[in-house]
Amino acid sequence: MEDREFSTINIIPLVDIMLVLLTIVLITATFVVQGSIPVNLPKASQKHEETLKSLQIVLTREGKLFLEGRELSLSELEEILRSINPNTRLVIVGDKNASLQSLVNLLDLFKRYGFERVSIRTEVQR
Repeated sequence: MEDREFSTINIIPLVDIMLVLLTIVLITATFVVQGSIPVNLPKASQKHEETLKSLQIVLTREGKLFLEGRELSLSELEEILRSINPNTRLVIVGDKNASLQSLVNLLDLFKRYGFERVSIRTEVQR
């Protein structure tokens, strides 16, 4: 068997691998994006963060409700809450300029169905 030198390098497999890696990076980058519904969070003096699995409910300035990114009415949210476990953690991401009545309606709904693990996301004041 004789040794011979390579005169060219086949880069097609390398290009295939790079395209697969690029696809994986782009797909995971879209999952990392958080808070696709723009809200101005209220300020708090301290930060307390828990990393438990929870449902995120967004309350916009206009009073619109979003559950996990899907817009719904208060009655639709009530139907969903009726079907889930009351021990589920609920996080309210509310715009600081949202009406107080909208927040009270949400909290009243949570209390009606026995949800006690409710928190409101805020930003730390600097």
